[in-house]
Amino acid sequence: MLDRVRESLFATLGPWLPGANVLDLFAGGGSLGIEALSRGARRARFVERSARALDCLRANLSALDLAEKVHVVRGNALAEETWGEEPFDVVLFDSPYPLLQEKRDRDAIFRAIERLARERLAPEGVLVFHGPHRAVFAFEFPRDLVLRERAYGTNALWYVQRDEPVETLREQPDPPDPPDSDGAR
Repeated sequence: MLDRVRESLFATLGPWLPGANVLDLFAGGGSLGIEALSRGARRARFVERSARALDCLRANLSALDLAEKVHVVRGNALAEETWGEEPFDVVLFDSPYPLLQEKRDRDAIFRAIERLARERLAPEGVLVFHGPHRAVFAFEFPRDLVLRERAYGTNALWYVQRDEPVETLREQPDPPDPPDSDGAR
């Protein structure tokens, strides 16, 4: 994820992070989950399949003395058994773009998003899916989930919630029209 996109992501997630339980899927070296912890998240669960990435993740967590705040799972981030049982306030879903190219993998991603949103997301929680802009479409998500897309060049962040989103993700109202020269509106 580009630095600009990550900065925007965490600026938007600000209200959710203090005291949050975070799930970081396709964690890689852990930069997203670690950033969430640095911004006040209480716990983070990292799921990664690659042994090499897990070595990097564990080294990063050790260097930052975060071992007591995390749970690291080696496994398929799309498999429910790797997610744990407790609800998450924030789910960070940053799958590799090539997974979106194969229909079978793409379908598995959207099934996982649906299950996570319905079964593992806290009532006011948010799942953030990172994908290529203009390559992921609203119709691919279940209709009854609340979606917001934010585009950053060739990247897009999809904010997914079960219930009506909290104020930070609602569309901001248009500013009022300026008064006419006679002071009337």
